[in-house]
Amino acid sequence: APEGSPMTTSTERLLSDLRRDLREGGLHGSFLVRDLATGDEIGIDPDIELPVASLVKIPLALATLERVRRGELDGAEVIEVPPGRITTPGPTGLSRFRHAAHIAVEDLLYLSTCISDSDAADALFRLTPPDRVGAVLHELGLRGISVRHTMHELMETPVERFDPSDVHLAHALAIDAGTPGRGHRVPQLDVSRANTGTARAFVDLLQALWQAPPRTAIHPEVAAQVRGLMANNLVRNRLAPDFDTDASTWSSKTGMLLNLRHEAGVVEHADGQSYAIAVLTESQVAAGRQPGADALMGQVARRLRDELRARWI
Repeated sequence: APEGSPMTTSTERLLSDLRRDLREGGLHGSFLVRDLATGDEIGIDPDIELPVASLVKIPLALATLERVRRGELDGAEVIEVPPGRITTPGPTGLSRFRHAAHIAVEDLLYLSTCISDSDAADALFRLTPPDRVGAVLHELGLRGISVRHTMHELMETPVERFDPSDVHLAHALAIDAGTPGRGHRVPQLDVSRANTGTARAFVDLLQALWQAPPRTAIHPEVAAQVRGLMANNLVRNRLAPDFDTDASTWSSKTGMLLNLRHEAGVVEHADGQSYAIAVLTESQVAAGRQPGADALMGQVARRLRDELRARWI
């Protein structure tokens, strides 16, 4: 409900039902949906801080393009990227290359954002280190997202040390080795050491990317480029099935690490209504492939969006 207004009984019932569905589906969820025209929003625990995995590639793209706009970087500069040579399931693009590649900065942005290529992201991080990405966010008035490390550090988790038949043990460690203060024996899951954010912080970032000055400090050309990258995201198995239709478009970025499953994006309807949506979840099921969890995330996010949309139709 809008800030300061009482929550209706029907909304309370909906949130209670969705919390039950998440619990029964083995997910701890942090959701926020915001109407970009009115600011009206609805969420489930939207201020819980979590490691953000590949969602960090949105602020990385924003910071890189802002530095290109300022003349600090050349988008056409060709960078040599060493081969990733990763053979474990999951990583994409340059991360799996066996030989060095020479790629322009703007093309690295496409690989990093649209196919979630972590080696491409790290080539961009070498140009704009994590602390510089955070500084650009701060300069643009964006708070609540901490950028502390590269993608290479993110990928050095227990999964890489287990035999493929024992990967469930790494997921069990991810589920069970946390502390009440959201610390963790796995550094990538420790909120004091990982790249972190909240559903609210990512919705704020999306709102800044989809609005025009003076309501945002992001330059219109930079915002349009980031939106274009997110519109071409090829990872579409999570929330996209619930939001991408003939009458709407879904622009987003996903993130996944061990038991974390995230997505943040904007759905734009043909009637002109647009909603920013951020979903950050932790699975309580010790398994890598969980299509049911992905589907549940989309269903909960869609029901929250439907609740907002019904107020204005």
